[in-house]
Amino acid sequence: MPQKEFCPKSYQEAPAGAQSSPAVHLRSSSEKRAFDFSFEPIRENLFRVTFSSPDHPLPPYPSVTKPATSLDGIHVSTASGPQQKTIEVGNVTASVEWTNSPVVSLSWKGTEKPLYRDLPLRSYVADATGIAHYTEHDRSDLHVGLGEKRAPMDLSGRHFLLSATDSFGYDVYNTEPLYKHIPLLIKASPDGCVAIFSTTHGRGTWSVGSEVDGLWGHFKVYRQDYGGLEHYLIVGKTLKDVVRSYAELVGLPILVPRWAYGYISGGYKYTMLDEPPAHQALMEFADKLKEHEIPCSAHQMSSGYSIAEAEPKVRNVFTWNKYRFPNPEEWVAKYHSRGIRLLTNIKPFLLASHPDFKKIVDANGFFKDTNTNEPGYMRLWSAGGATGGDGCHIDFTSAFAFKWWYDGVQSLKRAGIDGMWNDNNEYTLPDDDWKLALDEPTVSEAAKKQVKNSVGDWGRAMHTELMGKASHDALLDLEPNQRPFVLTRSATAGTMRYAASTWSGDNVTSWESMKGANALSLNAGISLLQCCGHDIGGFEGPQPSPELLLRWIQLGIHSPRFAINCFKTSPGNSSVGEVIEPWMYPEITPLVRDAIKRRYQILPYIYSLGLESHLTASPPQRWVGWGYESDPEVWTKALKSGDEQFWFGDSILVGGVYQPGVSVARMYLPRKVNDQFDHGYVNMNEPYTHFASGQWVEIPSEWKKSIPLVARIGGAIPVGKSVHTRVPGDETPASVAVEEVDDYRGVEIFPPRGTSHRQVFSTTWFEDDGISLKPRISQYTISYSSTEDRIIVGFTRDEKSGFIPAWKELDIILHNGDGRHVVSDAGKPVEYKGRDTRGRVVYTLKN
Repeated sequence: MPQKEFCPKSYQEAPAGAQSSPAVHLRSSSEKRAFDFSFEPIRENLFRVTFSSPDHPLPPYPSVTKPATSLDGIHVSTASGPQQKTIEVGNVTASVEWTNSPVVSLSWKGTEKPLYRDLPLRSYVADATGIAHYTEHDRSDLHVGLGEKRAPMDLSGRHFLLSATDSFGYDVYNTEPLYKHIPLLIKASPDGCVAIFSTTHGRGTWSVGSEVDGLWGHFKVYRQDYGGLEHYLIVGKTLKDVVRSYAELVGLPILVPRWAYGYISGGYKYTMLDEPPAHQALMEFADKLKEHEIPCSAHQMSSGYSIAEAEPKVRNVFTWNKYRFPNPEEWVAKYHSRGIRLLTNIKPFLLASHPDFKKIVDANGFFKDTNTNEPGYMRLWSAGGATGGDGCHIDFTSAFAFKWWYDGVQSLKRAGIDGMWNDNNEYTLPDDDWKLALDEPTVSEAAKKQVKNSVGDWGRAMHTELMGKASHDALLDLEPNQRPFVLTRSATAGTMRYAASTWSGDNVTSWESMKGANALSLNAGISLLQCCGHDIGGFEGPQPSPELLLRWIQLGIHSPRFAINCFKTSPGNSSVGEVIEPWMYPEITPLVRDAIKRRYQILPYIYSLGLESHLTASPPQRWVGWGYESDPEVWTKALKSGDEQFWFGDSILVGGVYQPGVSVARMYLPRKVNDQFDHGYVNMNEPYTHFASGQWVEIPSEWKKSIPLVARIGGAIPVGKSVHTRVPGDETPASVAVEEVDDYRGVEIFPPRGTSHRQVFSTTWFEDDGISLKPRISQYTISYSSTEDRIIVGFTRDEKSGFIPAWKELDIILHNGDGRHVVSDAGKPVEYKGRDTRGRVVYTLKN
C-alpha cells in the first residue's frame, strides 16, 4: 500500500464535548480534510476511540456493536484545561491532550507512569485510503493476541499482516500470515495490561516495535488499509482481567458440546477413495478403532464425499458422490450406531461446473468484478495435490447466497451430519474493488451508510464471519435446543459467536512444528479462540516417526481440542495422499491407546475448563505467567516465548520434549511471590518428585512413558472412565449408541507432604448434560487439608440448576506414594477401595 500520511492538527473541541459528558469530541480545523476524533469511557476499564472523516468512514460492519455506556455506581470525574482533558473512571486515569494531534494516555489512579500512551505529534494519521495509529512502545513488556500468529508467543519486536490466507504446510516460526484475522493486541507487564482492539474486517498490519526511528524513537503502529479507525482500549491488572473484559465486549466463548472434547479422527484419504468406496473405508476405520479399543467421539469427513462422480471430478459443495456414498442417510446412521459423530467439510466457493453455479450467478450471489461487470472469477483449489479450476467465492452479503448456504447446511444436517467444518474460508480474494450485494438482512442496515461498496472497504474477513453465522443458524433452526457445532479454520473476533471450535490449519510434521504450536495455542486462547488445537502429527509433510507421533499425542491430549487429521501428499497419488492412524506403528499402539484413554479419563476436568471458558472467558490452555504475574521469572524471554510449557487449567503444568532422543525436560515452576502458603509442585510421573516453586527443574521424560507433567500442590483433577461415555440428558443418536454411561467420578488430589498446619485447598468443577443450548450447570467443590498421617476431605454438590449426574459417590485418588488415611470433614463414611492400575491409593467418599 502506498504511504500517503497526513496528520491532522489544530483540533478544536466539538460541541458534544462541551457538555458535562466525560467524553472528548474533537474536530480538526482543516476544511478540505477535516477529521473527527472521539474518546469515550464506556465502562470502568473500557474506552472507545474513533478517528474518521467523510472519505475515511468508520467500519460499516464492525465485528462488535458499540455497547451502551455503563458507568453507574462508578466514580467519574473530569478536569479540563486548554486543549486537554483528564477523566478519572474508577481506578483508571485517562488523559486526552490535543495541542497538536490527539494524544491519549491511560494510567492507574494516583500513579504517574502511563500504562498506555499515543505517540505525540504522530498519533492518528490518515494514510491513503486508510489510517495509521502510532503508540509508544514499551520494549520490555510482553505483547500477545492477534488471534493466531507465528511463534513465539511474545509478539514484541515483530511485524504482522492483519489478513488471512491458506498457508498449507506453513513454517510455524516464520510463515506470515496464517489463518485468523483478529486485530487484538495486548500489552502485558507486572504493572498491568492494556488491550487495543480494532473492529474492522479490513486488512492491515501491526508493527509491534519492529520499526524504530531516530526522530520518533521506539513505537508501535497499527495500519489499516481502508476507512477510519474504531478501536477499544481495555485496561486490567492482569491478562485474566483484560481477556474477561474483551469477552464482555465481543461475546463470551460459546458452549461446546461435550463430545467435541473427545478424540476427533480424520484424514483426507478416506473420503477420496473409490476402491474400496469411501463409505466402506470409513466403516473399516471405525472397526479398527473398536479392534484396538481406542475411544473416538467424532470423525471429520474431508471434502472427498462431495467430489463429482463424472468429469470434471471436482468438489461440489453440498452434494454427495453417490458411488462413494450410495445412501448417505443409512451410512450416517450406521456410524452413529458406533457412537461416533460426523463433521462434514464445506468450502465457500464454487467451481463453474457446480450444478448450482449459474443459479447463483443469476441471483447475484457472487462478488461482482467492476472491470467486467461479471462475477469475480479466480483460480480455486478443488481436490488433491493442487488440482483446481476457475470459480467464484460466495458473497455472504447476498440474501440469496446466504440462504442458499443455509439450505445446503440443513440438507447435510437432515442426512444426519452432526456438525459443520467451515474450511478454506480465509477469503483470499484478488481485488479489493470487487462489489458486494449488501442485501442480506444481517448487513442491509449498514449498507445504507455512505460507504463505498467494495470488498476492501467492508473487509473480506466479514465473509468468514457471515459464513459462520449461516452455518450456525442453519443448525440451530433445525435443532433449537442443542448446541450447534461449527468448526472453523479462519476466524474474526465475531466469528466465534457462531463457531465453537477452531484449529491452527495445515501444519507440517516436524519437532519444531509441535513445539511452536504451543505458542499459537496460547495467543489463540487469549484471543478467545478457546476450543483450539492442532492436527496431531502434522497435516502435511513426511509421516512422523513413532517417537514424534507419541510425543505429539502425549502433548495433544492436554489441549482443548484433540484431533488427528492430515493430508500428506504422496508421490504415488497426490489426489488421495496418506493418513496418520493411531495404530500405524504396532510397537507404540498400546502407548497411543493409553494416552487417548487418559484423555477420556480427564475429560471431566477438560469439559469443566470448557464450561469455565464459557462462563468467565479464562482459556483452558494458559501462559505459564497466567496468575503468577508477581514472579519476575515469568517475564523473561524464555518464558514469554510460550512454546515449551503451559498451564492446562489451574492444576496441571504441561511441559514437552521437542527433540528426538531426549529424555529430560527443563521446566520452570512459577511462584506467587506473596503467597506464604505456596507448597510447590509434584511430578505426576515417576519418580514422583516434589519440587519447591520458583525454580527451574529437570524432569525425567522417557518417550515411551510420558511428557513432563507437574501438578500444583493443592490442585485437583476430576476424572471419569477412560472410555467414551454417555451423559444422562443427551438423547442424540450417536450418544444413545454409546454403551458406557458417565456414572463414575473420582478426583485426583495433591496434598502437601507432612505439614504442621491445616491449610484448606479447594477446587470447583462444572458439569451439565453436555448438549443443551441453555444447560443447567451444576458445580462440585472438593476441599482438603492434611496432617502428617491423614487427609481431611470436604465435598459439596450444588445441583440447584436441576442437572443431576449419573455418578453418586466420589473416589478420592491420592498421588503415588501417598498412603495417608482419608477422612471426611463432615463425618461422612469414607471407605478404603484399594489401589488403582497406577498404584495409587483410592478411597470412596460415600453420600
